[in-house]
Amino acid sequence: MSRLTKLSTLSAAVSLALMGMGTAVAADGPIKIGVQAPITGEYAAEGQGIENGVRLIAKQHNDAGGVLGRKIEVIVCDDEGKAAQAAICGRKLVNDGVTAVIGTYTSGAALAAAPIYSAANVIQTSDGTSDELTQKGWKTFFRNAPPNSDEAEFVANYFVKVKQYKRIAVLSDHSSYATGLAKATTAAIKKAGGNIVGEDFINAGTQDYSAVLTKLKSKTPDVLFFSGYYTDGGLIRAQMKQLGMDTVFVGGDANQNENFAKIAGNAAAGAVIVNVPAPENLPYPEAKQFLADYTKAFGAPPPSIYTFTNADGFRAVLAAIEATKSTDTSKLIPWLHDMKQPFNGLTGPFTWDAKGERIGSPMSAFEVQAGGGYKTIYPADK
Repeated sequence: MSRLTKLSTLSAAVSLALMGMGTAVAADGPIKIGVQAPITGEYAAEGQGIENGVRLIAKQHNDAGGVLGRKIEVIVCDDEGKAAQAAICGRKLVNDGVTAVIGTYTSGAALAAAPIYSAANVIQTSDGTSDELTQKGWKTFFRNAPPNSDEAEFVANYFVKVKQYKRIAVLSDHSSYATGLAKATTAAIKKAGGNIVGEDFINAGTQDYSAVLTKLKSKTPDVLFFSGYYTDGGLIRAQMKQLGMDTVFVGGDANQNENFAKIAGNAAAGAVIVNVPAPENLPYPEAKQFLADYTKAFGAPPPSIYTFTNADGFRAVLAAIEATKSTDTSKLIPWLHDMKQPFNGLTGPFTWDAKGERIGSPMSAFEVQAGGGYKTIYPADK
């Protein structure tokens, strides 16, 4: 063996030894938790709410001594709600050595990052509602919110059985989330015996939807279900009023954001949104305390329920770490898939099944009030 080869071999051995030392040091260092969310861009309000919620919980734990005697370090990556940026975030957070990633908000971004986390055995909890997310076999993926199929069944029952609408229109954008929800909802309505009189699409962010709304108005629907995001939903609601369209507006879960009412203005009142209960309607003591703590820390309440659902994902991961006394994801993942009893979430008790689907997510329909708040109209408040 040449002297150069010996030196190369020695250098490689030293490098391996240092890598081993680094792993040992990391085990005693901070517990790194990633946040992947749209911190900027059109869904920034949601992303910032997710980041703030995670930082609040991390600070509360750190102030109390941390978890397993270790501090929590939050590492944030802005995916802007876009698939390409989400893949970059996935690789960055894996390289940063996170144990788990909380987020993201959109299904398209979640789908882009999920295989990266799966390959690295990094836990991901997300509000992406595309049914596809739990059908890929990614053991690392855990959904925080109900899937599109659950919402579709709820909407179909509400429209056909409860409200008995005779003429139903469905409007979507072209995103993975919205098209999936629109397709599932249309199928569920037809299966329930409902009558779909119009189906159409918008290009998200266009701002002027009068042409497509005029076309749908000619179909004289009793109700219009919009499966896209609040940034467009608020404008659609306002422009329906401007066109003299008396059709009831019902928005899917992504319309549940405080900015919906700000965008729709005076037209917001009377709009209906379908989602898990709104933050102020959560009856759980933990939720009320979190709402108070968040409002005090950031000067305003959370933008939507998704701050709470992501907080629940983070809290469940921390519970797994404490229960297994480990940050080894090969131990955490089975624990999360096989909770011995429901986790006491801010949004109610829940577990995850073998596919990472959340079990225990009641849906509701609530009406936007004149001041921007919500009133639950189905199931009726007791």
